[in-house]
Amino acid sequence: MRKLLSFLVVALLALSVAPSVLAVSVGGGIGIDIEPEEFAPRIWMCDSRVVWEDCVEEGRGSKCGFDEFDWNADPIDGEHDGVLVERITNYAFEGEKVQWKVLVMDKNKIEEIQDVVATIGSSQGTGNDIEVECKRSNFEPERIPSSCEARILEEELEEFDDDVMAFYECVFTVETPDSMQGEYFLTVEAISEDGEAIMDENEYWFLNPVIALTIDGDVEFAEVRPGSVSYSSTILVGNDAEDGSGVLLDMFISGTDFYDSESSGAACPTTNQLKLSNNERSPANIEWDGAGTDSEPDHVNLDCQAGTDGLDEHNADHLCYFATSGAYSTAQASNADAEGYVPIVYGDVFTRNFYNDAEIIRNPGTGESGLLDINGINYHAGNTLSPGSEIALTFKLGLPEPCVGNFDSGDIYFWGEAI
Repeated sequence: MRKLLSFLVVALLALSVAPSVLAVSVGGGIGIDIEPEEFAPRIWMCDSRVVWEDCVEEGRGSKCGFDEFDWNADPIDGEHDGVLVERITNYAFEGEKVQWKVLVMDKNKIEEIQDVVATIGSSQGTGNDIEVECKRSNFEPERIPSSCEARILEEELEEFDDDVMAFYECVFTVETPDSMQGEYFLTVEAISEDGEAIMDENEYWFLNPVIALTIDGDVEFAEVRPGSVSYSSTILVGNDAEDGSGVLLDMFISGTDFYDSESSGAACPTTNQLKLSNNERSPANIEWDGAGTDSEPDHVNLDCQAGTDGLDEHNADHLCYFATSGAYSTAQASNADAEGYVPIVYGDVFTRNFYNDAEIIRNPGTGESGLLDINGINYHAGNTLSPGSEIALTFKLGLPEPCVGNFDSGDIYFWGEAI
């Protein structure tokens, strides 16, 4: 009995010091801190970029017009009347537009995008002056158009995800010279809570350049005997557009009749008026006739009369001119006389009716010779001036007989239209 009791005590002591896992659990843990990247936005220009004509003064080929993108159609091309296909250098004027389609992405969520805007500035990069808000599109294709070339480093994005992506249409319109004049970088910028980004394609534009003409010399005739032909000294008419603008000018000429500003009893030959040209060259007989150079209204087939009917008739051409520019001259015109002199149309304001009627150097017909094709729009070669270039003109006066008076009141106008 003593032995057994002793054993039990030992056993109880042993149990009291053994670890217990029967009723109480213990353990430890670690904290988890997950912070998504503050993803700066990404922006890509897609397949459409269009420059639009303004509605104040339409061009030879382009007309007033603008369309929003049809996101499910092919890109707008030069077949649209409003697309400014003649503009082959980087200047733009008030009212003209540049339009882009862009894809914007923010991996946090597309709602993080605060603004998508077109900006201009003197240097490339984000933070330039905001000029216009872009319009978010509801276009949500299954796949991103390949023309967007959407990539993040080596990752090529193919699937469109409307949780993190959206398309935008941006239309920038050139404002007045008061607020936009000079050279600028132009791009589209996406702004989010976590940063900014611009599309890779920065454009460089000269906005509202100053355009001007220079006229070097005077149209002066010495004393001219009635019934004879006299020639002036040669003058130069040049493109004096602002340096660096690259503005191409399409050149035109028009004029008015001439009068004696004094009360002198003038007559030439039948009244106190020396007519500039035959009545066929009046505004009523010239009209806009298309964008090409193939129009042949009656007056452009009536040769200069300064050396013929201009010597004895009232209704005749009395002042004509010969012009040269590079390889071209007025001698190729359909209404040039034997010497290559051409008549002048009437007009004291510029209108679209001057096309194919009042160019300083006008080339005949529809053939290859003498045409300057700018994206399908035909201009008269030799009649377009780049900055600093000039056309030389010499005038021929056919003074009728009888004629008396000092005909010092009247005008010859030179016009330059930016292409």
